Amino acid sequence: MVSRRTLTLCLGIAISGTANAHWPEVPPPAYQIAGHAAGTPSELLYAVAKTESNTKLRIGYFPWPWTLNVKGKAMYFETRDEACKAALDGIRQHGERGVDIGLTQQNWGYVGKQWFAHPCDALDPYANLQAASKQLRRYFNASGDWIDAAGKYHRPAGGAPARRYRAAVRARLGQICAQSCTFPISHH
Repeated sequence: MVSRRTLTLCLGIAISGTANAHWPEVPPPAYQIAGHAAGTPSELLYAVAKTESNTKLRIGYFPWPWTLNVKGKAMYFETRDEACKAALDGIRQHGERGVDIGLTQQNWGYVGKQWFAHPCDALDPYANLQAASKQLRRYFNASGDWIDAAGKYHRPAGGAPARRYRAAVRARLGQICAQSCTFPISHH
C-alpha cells in the first residue's frame, strides 16, 4: 500500500511549492513528462488536474489520483484499491457515463474506454495524465486554442458548462504561471 506521503513525493507535488504573485507553481515532473509526450503545455495539464481533483493535503491543495466523481458527487480515497472498488460500484449503480475517474477525471463512458482496458486502470496517475494530455492535444488541434481545448475537454458540446470550466482553468493558470505561461491564454 502506498501512503499519501510516498505518492506525494513520487508525483513530485511536494516540491512544486505554493504559488504567489512572484513565484509560479511549477507543474510536477509527471505533468511535464505527459505534456511533453503529447505536445501539451504542462501548465495546462496541471491546471486541468487541479480543477478536477484538487484536495487538501498536509502540504497544501493538490490533485489527488484516487478521486472519483460519481453522479456529481466528489469522492476522495486513501488507496487505489478503495477508489477502484467505488468506481466499479458507481458504474454498476449509475452506468458507464456516471463515473469520472482519477487525477483528470476521465469519464468512463465518454472517453475512459478509449484509453484504458479497465476502469481501475484510469487510477494510474501517469496513465491518467497521458490520456488527458492526448485529449487536450486533440481538442487543440481542432481549435488552435488551449483554453478552448480545456473547455472541450470538460464538455465537447460547449455551452455554459464549457465556459465555466474555461474560467476555472484560466484562474488555475493564473496561480500556476503567476506572471506568464509558456503558451498564449485566450480570454473567450
